Amino acid sequence: MAEGRRPGAPDSGDPSTPPTRRSVRARQSSSPSSPTEPAGKRAGSERPPVIPPAGGGAAARNGSSAQWKKTASARPSRTATTTTSAAAPSGRSASKGARAKKGYKGRPYQEPRRFWNYPRPNKGPIHRWLPSWRFVLGTFVAFLLLGVGLFVYAYQTIGVPEPDDVAMAEGSTVYFADGTTEMGTFAEVNREIIATEELPEYVGQAVVASEDRRFYSNAGVDPIGILRALWNNLQGNPTQGGSTLTQQYVERYYTGQTSSYADKFREAILAIKIDREQPKDEILGNYMNTIYFGRGAYGIERAAQEYFGHSAAELTLSESALIAGIIPSPSNWDPAVSPEQAERRWNRTLDYMVESGFITAAERNAQEFPATIEPTRSDTYAGPTGYLLEMVRAELLAAGLTADQIDGGGLDIVSTIDPELQAAAITASQNMPEDTPAGVRVALTSIDNETGGIVALYGGADYLTVQRNAATQDVAQGGSTFKVFGLIAALENGVTLEDRYASYSPMDVDGYEVRNFDRVNRGNIDLVEATENSVNTVYVQMNSEVGPEHLVDVAHRLGLPEETAIEAVPSNVLGPAAPHPADMAEAYSTIASGGVHRDRYIVASATNGDGQVLYMGGSEEERVVEADVIADATYAMQQVVESGTGETASEIGRPAAGKTGSSNDYRSAWFVGFVPQITTSVAMYQVGENGEEVSMVDGFGGVSPISGGSFPTDIWTEYMTTAVADLPVEDFPDRTEPEAPTWEPTEEPTTEEPTEEPTTPEPTEEPTTPEPTEEPTQEPTEEPTEEPTDEPTGTPTDEPTDPPTEEPTNGTGVPGWDDLFAPPGRNDP
Repeated sequence: MAEGRRPGAPDSGDPSTPPTRRSVRARQSSSPSSPTEPAGKRAGSERPPVIPPAGGGAAARNGSSAQWKKTASARPSRTATTTTSAAAPSGRSASKGARAKKGYKGRPYQEPRRFWNYPRPNKGPIHRWLPSWRFVLGTFVAFLLLGVGLFVYAYQTIGVPEPDDVAMAEGSTVYFADGTTEMGTFAEVNREIIATEELPEYVGQAVVASEDRRFYSNAGVDPIGILRALWNNLQGNPTQGGSTLTQQYVERYYTGQTSSYADKFREAILAIKIDREQPKDEILGNYMNTIYFGRGAYGIERAAQEYFGHSAAELTLSESALIAGIIPSPSNWDPAVSPEQAERRWNRTLDYMVESGFITAAERNAQEFPATIEPTRSDTYAGPTGYLLEMVRAELLAAGLTADQIDGGGLDIVSTIDPELQAAAITASQNMPEDTPAGVRVALTSIDNETGGIVALYGGADYLTVQRNAATQDVAQGGSTFKVFGLIAALENGVTLEDRYASYSPMDVDGYEVRNFDRVNRGNIDLVEATENSVNTVYVQMNSEVGPEHLVDVAHRLGLPEETAIEAVPSNVLGPAAPHPADMAEAYSTIASGGVHRDRYIVASATNGDGQVLYMGGSEEERVVEADVIADATYAMQQVVESGTGETASEIGRPAAGKTGSSNDYRSAWFVGFVPQITTSVAMYQVGENGEEVSMVDGFGGVSPISGGSFPTDIWTEYMTTAVADLPVEDFPDRTEPEAPTWEPTEEPTTEEPTEEPTTPEPTEEPTTPEPTEEPTQEPTEEPTEEPTDEPTGTPTDEPTDPPTEEPTNGTGVPGWDDLFAPPGRNDP
């Protein structure tokens, strides 16, 4: 048998025998043609390869298939180096390619698309949409490299920012003048920073156990925690976050609240950087001073005070576990809101502390659920104190401090308000009869004469109810308190206290009819008596002759602001102008200081957390009136307290000076007085339902009408009794030596005596009815002939036979009348 032949196969050397199929390699190896033989001849001399039927007929399924398989095992050449060797292999390769690149289920083959090959051709209905493993692997690697690159870039470019303003914000505390008694706070957030060194170690451990048990081991982010939270959320359990304690710290301390994925990514980068740059204990301390604990408290210090009434430095282990446990939802898990949930969180925290090795099981078992104090609603501006706080804020803003500094700068603000005197002012101002109408308002301002600082102020019962300060924002007609300004103006212009004026009433002055409240003709009286008894006719005469413009000048020099409209008319001495009660206290304080003016203020100092003084209250003093003029005016004002319309004020038991005042139709009543150390003004007025002025002529509390010598003087006396209790008794400067009068009123005869002088000591023209109808309208010719020194020693005989029914019945003195245009029969307040 020839080599390479199968048994029974025809002999290839026999011409009658058809040639048998040979492999390409066999044909190539046995080819007699030389390399130089023409390719066409070689190609034509060989038999082309036999290709099996496409349909796979019987021959393929029988013996011929074995022959095909055998011949097909020969591999064609993959490279055509020459034309001779490439012809036959190319045909074989094409045959194989046609078989390998057929379409799905024999369909025509489709070439893949170059860029987006979906749906994939030549694949089944499902696989055509599935990416190949090469694509999946490539995509994963590409995204991995992109993520790494993005992370490296972000880490290098994202810097740690300055702490967020809100995170650093610390409320400012306002203190009374003693510097320790707290008056209130100004705060965007109720936060008080505490050094972590002052806290017990278990406080921070409780927070770590509750919020991030891997805090001391993670690198700022916790992949395990993120996956755990994701799995929990996918299971439909209550939503959890995967943020570490460091990430929460970053969010609250640096970036503020974040919501987008970009913000979360930045937050994670910052957490990693900060974890590398800051010690763990520093991160934990800042976190505890920043986060919200409920009850309006930010930071562990305020939380301890709100829940337990003491500093965080005094927290127990049990208290620490409770506060730490409710951090995720403090408003909902507050023991006052949900005690069961609060206790569950407390137990959870203690258990985690045991697992973390912070405490032993024995220590955990010894703990009892702590009791908390009742939540309190902190209304900073509630009550009378609200008016003081608003004044403090206004003064600081006027001094140039910003609202951010005041509300978030952590300032220590010391006011000038004395806590004891403020309590006395509130008590005295609210000590009113039960039947006092609702619209009656009281304003009290008390000033330290040496500094100008306000030591007490009552602006109303509750700032939250009436947000208008009765002492600094409301105005009321000054009434007879303006007579002091007229007196000083006269003394500056050559008038002396010994100068005398007619005092009958009514009196025509420059065409205006002026009345005294009691209709008493006291004869020619000096300015001391006119001040003591608040005689309107005398003061209007004097003011007219000196010049009412001088009164305006004196009032502004003493302290009334320019916006207090005072007309330069003779009647301005009766006080139709309406100043703020606090302005009157400042003006009279200038008198009490001997003519030296100081602006009033309420803030002694404002200091930041570094100890830097940002503001100090007070102003340069300025002498505005000569001391001898003030001494004479003060002497006259002392008579008001000793035996005049403000006699009740003498009950404080030391030298005092002041002036009562009541406005037209008793719409307001005043007493402004002082001792050498303190000046206090008290104003009272009534407001109707629509904000209109209401007359207090009908009175209340058994007093009718309400005049300056009634309730205002009572309030002043009650308050000042406390205010001067610890002060030394001081006398006022002596008045100047009395001088003879240098001029007399023009209405008074200078060379002749009245021809109608009565033949008896009692004037014959005394009115027998309440109104003296025979009074002259030009010149007081019916004036008694007695010398000016012969003043009535008892009840004036020319007083109306019926005493004024409007006179106060509380024995506080007779009020004065300030209405220049009052109808006949109306009494002076």
